[in-house]
Amino acid sequence: MRPVVVATCLLVAAGSTTACSTTKDAKSGDGSSSGGAEKLSENIRQKQSGNEKVTEFDLNGDKKPDVWTYTAPGKSADGKDIEKLVRKELDINWDGRVDIARNYDDREQVEREALDLDFDGKVDQVNYYEKSIIVRKERDLSSAGRPSLWLFYEKGKLVRKERDTNADGKVDYWEYWEGDQVDRVGEDLDGDGNVDKWTKNPNSEG
Repeated sequence: MRPVVVATCLLVAAGSTTACSTTKDAKSGDGSSSGGAEKLSENIRQKQSGNEKVTEFDLNGDKKPDVWTYTAPGKSADGKDIEKLVRKELDINWDGRVDIARNYDDREQVEREALDLDFDGKVDQVNYYEKSIIVRKERDLSSAGRPSLWLFYEKGKLVRKERDTNADGKVDYWEYWEGDQVDRVGEDLDGDGNVDKWTKNPNSEG
């Protein structure tokens, strides 16, 4: 059976650009859209799950899709059968490749966002959310294929940074933030995973 294709055109307010979308039945496959499955440096584009439907949007009018939204069968708050948003992919520089991939929870709130910062098709940074509020960012600064910078947030504000400065896979540098500025810095000088040196910010109120 061939996939059913339904074309729909939308009017985008910004610049009055016409954006066309195409909805297709998902292709069968064993891929999973589970958040956290990817590692940094892996392909940013995820495999399409067998129960997903994809809708393509052309935002710049070049006849090529720029945004892909994936929905899957689910239940509404009152128990009705609906199509729920499970993930979204965006091509922000219009080169035909995905640059941002977002995963959504059961309430259709973003919970994970993978970013290709250098436009090579690989994941460079992953952001994690709870109730659509940022809680953690992980970034590969050394092109080693794994995180070397971690940023932690509370109520949307940065509270701590951790870094692996020598690419050995272990954190050796810590920054603690108070009142939107660095309060103190810890350094592991001998590679045992413990802080050997603390440096206090003289301008910190703490």
